[in-house]
Parts: sequence; C-alpha cells; structure tokens
Amino acid sequence: MTTGPSTVLIIKQSLRGRRSGILTVLGNETGVFVWGVVAACGLTALLAASEFAYDVLRIVGAAVLVVFGIQTLRQARRADGRQAEADWAGTEKSDWAAYRGGLLLNLANPKAAIFALSFLPQFVPEGAPHLPTMIGLAALWAVYETGYYSMYVWFVGRMKAVLSRRGVRRRLEQVSGGVLLLLGARLALES
Repeated sequence: MTTGPSTVLIIKQSLRGRRSGILTVLGNETGVFVWGVVAACGLTALLAASEFAYDVLRIVGAAVLVVFGIQTLRQARRADGRQAEADWAGTEKSDWAAYRGGLLLNLANPKAAIFALSFLPQFVPEGAPHLPTMIGLAALWAVYETGYYSMYVWFVGRMKAVLSRRGVRRRLEQVSGGVLLLLGARLALES
C-alpha cells in the first residue's frame, strides 16, 4: 500500500483538527459509496470502455490534485501559522470545505471508479440480486475505509503537540502540497 491522494488530504486536514480530519474522511467515503452505486448501475463500465471518458476524468482529477497542492503550499508560506489555523477553527464554512474536499478528491479519481467496477462485482454471489448486493458492498467498503482513515485522524491528533509546532507544521504542509502536486502530475501524464 502506498500513500494516495486521499491519505495525504486526510492527514493534511487532520493537522487542522480532528473534526476537520473526520469530515474529510466522511467526504471521501461518501465518494467511495457514490462510486460503488455508480458501479452497481453499470455506469463505471463507461470509464473502462471509453478512453475519452477516462481521460476526461483523469485530467479533472489531476487538476483537482494540483489545485489542492497549490492551496496547501500557499498555506505553508503564510508568515503566521496561527492565522492559517484561525481560518479553519470551528466555522461551518471550514466544516463544509473539509467534507467537500474529501468528496471532490474521491469523485475526481478515475482509479476509484475503475476499482469499484473491477472489485465489487466479484463478490456478488451467484443468483443474488445485483443492485442491492452491490450497494451493500459499497456501503461496507465505505464503512471499512471510514474506520481505516479514522486511525490516521486519531494518530495525527495524538501527535498534535509535536505536529503543531510552527516549523513542523509548515514542513508537513510543504511536503503534503508537494505530494499532491506530484500525484496530480503523475495522474495527468498517465495514459
């Protein structure tokens, strides 16, 4: 397993606080569930069959990663780290932004769609109703990942004293931004 864009974004948001991290996880897992339902309806087969559709989603996904990377690097460059934290502290806008960021990142990931299409159907038992079984599997997938990514949020929360130091926080923001940019570039250049 390697760190993917979802993991990077969840860790980055968890540095802002547990609430932000959990909301990012919930947004990401909403995207997982949506891809599972889309796969159940057979629409992700379009991505697998149409190179054009896959390329469009791939470029959109790359653009999303690059935008998140640039935003993260800008936050790292802010002179006063406390101001960056205050921008996110306890506002509804930040809650929605954390959830939306996780959701958007997942929905813009063509690999999540292809994974849902190729992974979930193999677990539908012979003779079982396809649509409800696939939706159940998508829900199970989302619940499992919610627990998995919540461990990252918990760990970052436990390390808050160390990770909240201005220099450490700034370096983590720089690394996160750079990783998001690299992942975006890699996704854009894949064929």
